[in-house]
Amino acid sequence: MQIEESNTTSTECWALFALGFRPFFLAAGFSAIALMVIWLVMQNSSSLIQVYYPITSWHTHEMLFGYVVAVIAGFLLTAVRNWTDLPTATGTVLLLMVLLWLSARILPLLSNVIPGVIIAIVDLSFLVGLTWSVAIRVLKRRQFSNMIFILILLLMLFANVLVHTEALSITHNTAGFGIYAMLFLVLMLIVVMGGRVIPFFAERGVLGLTTKKWKWIEWLAAPSIVFLGFSILFYEGMVTWIALAAMLIHLVRWVGWYSHTIWQEPLVWILLLAYAWIIVGLGLVALAYGGYLNVMLAWHALVVGGIGSITLGMMTRVALGHTGRVMSLPRGMVFGFVLINITAVVRVFMPALYPEYHLLWINLSGALWIFTFLMFVVIYWPILSRARIDGRPG
Repeated sequence: MQIEESNTTSTECWALFALGFRPFFLAAGFSAIALMVIWLVMQNSSSLIQVYYPITSWHTHEMLFGYVVAVIAGFLLTAVRNWTDLPTATGTVLLLMVLLWLSARILPLLSNVIPGVIIAIVDLSFLVGLTWSVAIRVLKRRQFSNMIFILILLLMLFANVLVHTEALSITHNTAGFGIYAMLFLVLMLIVVMGGRVIPFFAERGVLGLTTKKWKWIEWLAAPSIVFLGFSILFYEGMVTWIALAAMLIHLVRWVGWYSHTIWQEPLVWILLLAYAWIIVGLGLVALAYGGYLNVMLAWHALVVGGIGSITLGMMTRVALGHTGRVMSLPRGMVFGFVLINITAVVRVFMPALYPEYHLLWINLSGALWIFTFLMFVVIYWPILSRARIDGRPG
């Protein structure tokens, strides 16, 4: 799908499609709820719902390529306009992109009537369109520092291809490779963007806070995630040591950003806590590959605690800033920030302590996840669906 420039502004179309973050953040919120509801039904039902992917693969694929990609799309379609001063998709074009993303979420549930090749083409087409939309603008402005996002999107597309080729029986044993690759690409994106925005947001949000950075830590932060991903995919014998090294690197990075004063501002501490979950997750990966822990608990620390918290935190902050509002978290959303962290604790640590109640912890953490994102959708619907309060376009 080719994304063309649009001159449509919020005065010419429904405000929801005035800029990419608006519909895609809402779509991410709704999908976080719907996907978890379906997953809990699958976990508690004796009759399995027929889907295009294997059941477990559907859950992981849709959380990463569905929910997370919607957040990424909303963020990049907004940020690229600021980076390049070039218009990104709005109005009808943006609506079509959202419908394409939505179709890719629905069609796998209709695999008994929709050919698999159609499902694959629709899902892959969205990432092709998003990559094209970002790349054409970044390359036009020759913004070399932002070209890493083009590379990450292309690799995400390749990872998704690996999932679909196995689903279509073209390849064998590639879906797991694609899922793991996507997980580490998302972590890579968080590490790269986190290094840019978390210290900046902390200093802007907390009066008198000055963060610290060390060049050698910044140089090692992203490569440590890359090396860990490669070791998991190709040489598991080194995973424990690389995971420990990565944990220490990111712990030092986090300490440089942290101050006890961050607890004054929820929009800051949610990002620091999310990054702390990534550090915890890396430590749990080391334990899991050392034989001391179920590896699924480590993955959920990274996904629920790290990715879940940071995407929720970024969506709430970006939505306020780009609708012209004061950087003050709406009433009730602080509870949502607390809930997403409780969700991670229940999903990661309770099964380790009381494994005999494993299904209970899945159901409880799933219910908490649903309630968290239901709060986000209810609180942020009027913010995302109405025109900017300062009258500016976007």
